[in-house]
Amino acid sequence: MNILLVHNYYQIPGGEDTVVKNEKELLEANGCKVWLYTRNNSEIKDFSILQKLCLPITSIFSLKTYQEIRRILRDNHIEMVHVHNTLSLISPAVYYAAEKEHVPVIQTVHNYRLICPAATLYRKKGICTDCLEKGLGCAVMHKCYRASRIQSFVSACVLWIHRKSGIYRKINYICLTDFNRRKLLEAKKHGNTLFHAAKMYVKPNFTAPVKAYKPYGERENYFIYVGRLDSLKGIRLLLKRWRNIQERLVVCGTGPEESWCREFCAENRMEQVELKGQLSHDEIMKLIGNARALIFPTQWYEGQPMTIVESFSVGTPVIGTELGNVEEMIEEGKTGLHVDVALESLSDKLNELKPEMSDACLREYERKYTPQVNFKAFTRIWSDIQRNSI
Repeated sequence: MNILLVHNYYQIPGGEDTVVKNEKELLEANGCKVWLYTRNNSEIKDFSILQKLCLPITSIFSLKTYQEIRRILRDNHIEMVHVHNTLSLISPAVYYAAEKEHVPVIQTVHNYRLICPAATLYRKKGICTDCLEKGLGCAVMHKCYRASRIQSFVSACVLWIHRKSGIYRKINYICLTDFNRRKLLEAKKHGNTLFHAAKMYVKPNFTAPVKAYKPYGERENYFIYVGRLDSLKGIRLLLKRWRNIQERLVVCGTGPEESWCREFCAENRMEQVELKGQLSHDEIMKLIGNARALIFPTQWYEGQPMTIVESFSVGTPVIGTELGNVEEMIEEGKTGLHVDVALESLSDKLNELKPEMSDACLREYERKYTPQVNFKAFTRIWSDIQRNSI
């Protein structure tokens, strides 16, 4: 099969970039010929004044994308366009280019941007579904995207215009979890038929198997947090709770809250906490594979956290908030434990871990998250799309 992967990189690297890389390698390893069309939002730094002024318009529809995608599809006999991210430079123009050339599109849904201009369904320290229930104007009123009314307005316009065109109903979607699919389809409950349910599939992300971990009984006595240091991820709340916990905590990552984290730990003399900063993926996997558990204190629904998948791949249980995808991915008492969103029960949960959870995590990984399982799911989805297009 000839496949075009389309991805707009953010200025700060994230999990979506890893997914694109993994899927490209997986498809090529299974005999597919893959083209990659990418843009990077770091390009904006070098834009002329005129280009920056036009960015709100090109974010809605990029003529450059439309023309380039059409040319790629024609010249290379592309059979499928697989889109990961279009914000901000690629824009939804890719969908119209593919439609014009009669090539089916699959959009992997990494977040909630299709129903929430901020992409998180989160506002002011809590879950928010106002845009889903009351309309996109709520995001503008509350300045949900980057705390800017102008940027929120542009983000809402992108959704409103392309909803009105009906293009979203013509696209096939890969949701990473059943929870994600249900959330998108909730739009129908509020009178918005944004998506065609028959075109929405569930296929989780995957990760390659890793051997750099120890049997659970031989591990060191520490817990680990891996992720962006951001209040949305629950890092502030985690450290506040850990102030009264003497167990060792290793924190890997960087982000907007890094300075606060370091100052808080210093002020409270939290010598049991190690702030490692940004580490390589191999270093992080070794640390996860030697830990008693991964702590995942997120305060939003999440897309499908790769950190949890990677934790399962090395037999490390996860203690995560009972919220959205994290709650669904963790089987209580088997692959980990659920903790309340406020983390009030976190200290007790640390003592409820059992050695047999490690084997359960490995079985869960083998059942859902290996490259082989993923490719089989992908071929089933593609076959179904082909049948429906006849």
